Amino acid sequence: MEFKDKKGIYQQIGDNLCEMILSGQLESAAKIPSVREQAASLGVNQNTIMRTYSELQREGIIENKRGIGYFVAPDAKESIMASRKQEFFDTVLPEIIKQIKLLKLNKEELKELLDAIN
Repeated sequence: MEFKDKKGIYQQIGDNLCEMILSGQLESAAKIPSVREQAASLGVNQNTIMRTYSELQREGIIENKRGIGYFVAPDAKESIMASRKQEFFDTVLPEIIKQIKLLKLNKEELKELLDAIN
C-alpha cells in the first residue's frame, strides 16, 4: 500500500479496508488482521492501526470480539456504500457538475460517456 499526503495514514488504511469489503475481498464476518499483524505488514506504528480500527468500529464497519479479534460487521458493505454515496453527492458530484458547465459539455456527450461505463 502506498500512502499519499492528502489524508492521514490511518484514514488511508481504513479506506483500503473499506474498498476490500466493497470489492468482496473481505466478506461479512471475515476476520481481519490483528493490530500487530496489520502494523507489521504495512510498516506503520501499531497506534496508527489502532486508530484506524477504532474509527471503523465507531462507524459500525468492523467489530471487536474480545479475545478473538476484529471482524467485518454484518452490514458493513451496505454501511460503506451509503456513506460513500453521500460523500459522492456532497463533494465529488458538485465538482463534476462545475466542470461540465465550464467545458460546456452537452447531454449527448455525457450520455455517450455514461453509456460507455455500462
